[in-house]
Amino acid sequence: MKQYDVVALGELLIDFTEQGMSGQGNPVFEANPGGAPCNVLAMLSRLGHHTAFLGKVGDDLFGRQLEEALREVGIETHGLKKNAEISTTLAFVHTLPGGDREFSFYRNPGADMTLSEEDLDTELLEECRIFHFGTLSMTHEGCRAATRSAVGRAKAAGAILSFDPNLRESLWRDPEEVRAQILYGLGQCDILKISDNEIIWLTGETDYDRGVAWIRKHFDIPLVLVSLGREGSLAFMGEQRAEAPAVLNPYTVETTGAGDTFCACILHYVLSHGWRTYTGEELAEMLHFANAAASIITTRKGALRVMPTEEEVRALLGE
Repeated sequence: MKQYDVVALGELLIDFTEQGMSGQGNPVFEANPGGAPCNVLAMLSRLGHHTAFLGKVGDDLFGRQLEEALREVGIETHGLKKNAEISTTLAFVHTLPGGDREFSFYRNPGADMTLSEEDLDTELLEECRIFHFGTLSMTHEGCRAATRSAVGRAKAAGAILSFDPNLRESLWRDPEEVRAQILYGLGQCDILKISDNEIIWLTGETDYDRGVAWIRKHFDIPLVLVSLGREGSLAFMGEQRAEAPAVLNPYTVETTGAGDTFCACILHYVLSHGWRTYTGEELAEMLHFANAAASIITTRKGALRVMPTEEEVRALLGE
């Protein structure tokens, strides 16, 4: 048995989310802890799993806030490093009608970009059942080398590799560069969580089944999940295909963390049921739970600190 259920590597940052207007007519923002990998870990911790994070923040006010937030939600922090010279990465989130978002990143540079191979805690990589990563830790040469080193170490230690492209085009100098890193991730992972807009961007296919077929033709990925927002989600494994409708919520305020919550629930299913080929019914069960959890997080500002419990998800599903 490994010491950690899931270890994730990547960005940990402050999401400044809109909280209305001040008396002077200025926008008011709340400093929420965020970053896709840690959102995933936060939900997994809420579901009772032992998690740990590898990443870097600034040795500043926000870096200390983020470290405390991880501890608060039960994520192990001894893999979190601090940079005394580069500030913690910030993202300002503008909520659009319907709950979708636009991001403005303050990351040129940001502390998360300065993660190096020397910063990696090798024990975490050797002692995890699942290793989760994305592309934001591969935008620049140093952190890209660290990510690839971590992927290699985790794979060599027998971990299941989980990948979420988490496409943020504004953070890349060249679209071909981000495409190359996404293709690298596809070539390494056992579990792929990809969104509707990402699969269109990558494959040029607006039919998601055809987009997944393109991915599976080029890469041997055992489990592929497609999140479709208000249209629900899809799962593909072996010859099995499953789909589940979204659990639409009239109280949605924003979609920050919905995809991460969905991804965490997929990993929760794998951890709870064992890594094997699932039946179509099992894939559908996996998707229904993940969709319901994602629906709940859309009713809350931020994500990392406010993940739903299993009881809340079951109640929403009427179980």
